[in-house]
Amino acid sequence: MFDFSFADLFIEEALFIILGYFVIFFIVATIIKNNSIVDIGWGLGFVLVAWALFFIGDMSVLTLEKIIVNVMVSFWGLRLFYHILKRNVYQEEDFRYKKWREEWGKWVVIRAFFQIFILQGIFMYIVGIGVFYINMVEATTEPYLVALILGIIIWIIGYLFEVIGDKQLKNHIANKNKTQKLMTQGLWKYTRHPNYFGESLLWWGIFIYAISLKLPFALIISPIVITLLLRFVSGVPMLEKKMRKNEGWDEYEKATNAFIPWFPKR
Repeated sequence: MFDFSFADLFIEEALFIILGYFVIFFIVATIIKNNSIVDIGWGLGFVLVAWALFFIGDMSVLTLEKIIVNVMVSFWGLRLFYHILKRNVYQEEDFRYKKWREEWGKWVVIRAFFQIFILQGIFMYIVGIGVFYINMVEATTEPYLVALILGIIIWIIGYLFEVIGDKQLKNHIANKNKTQKLMTQGLWKYTRHPNYFGESLLWWGIFIYAISLKLPFALIISPIVITLLLRFVSGVPMLEKKMRKNEGWDEYEKATNAFIPWFPKR
């Protein structure tokens, strides 16, 4: 039913575009001495690569399906780009990148190139592989309509979790009359990281959308990688290390799931 081969997932056009994209960011970051601008480029990069591949590939094949997945990625990527840009554009280099700059010393330029920019490019390729593959499909195929619709629905739920979670947190931070620093209401009552969960879920939706077009099941590497990154590497652990200093964190942590939403424990 499905092709499990990973060999088909090599799309050189996507690799070259991503490499060029992050080289530009690296040059700018080196000039202004602020490597944290790489975060601004994360969401926007998916959008640019997806639409570039759409015009490079055969636009006469699965045209509507390609446009739909690119629109989904554009909604997510452009919102994330604006969200991070607005937050970071006039700020100093993020504390994580400052720490690495100090630790790397005279090797900061070369290590930043490989360990920040190229590494993020590799992750962009892996996470976006489903979208990139869809845009380069050359053979027509009759999609599994139920799976295609299911993928879109899952993407919408994930997107709403991310958008609503970010909005609720923003309103909480702006509320000068709040009685506690921690955000524990709304979606945050059911998961300590609704925005991270939402981002993971929307990529699972894109994967289901992709296999509805009978594309390789190996594309599952995309949602698996982004879920692992958010849950165990760059998302939840780094943020919670900072949040544990807040009053009431222990009670919140015991009562509320870290990632997958569920009713709070008594």
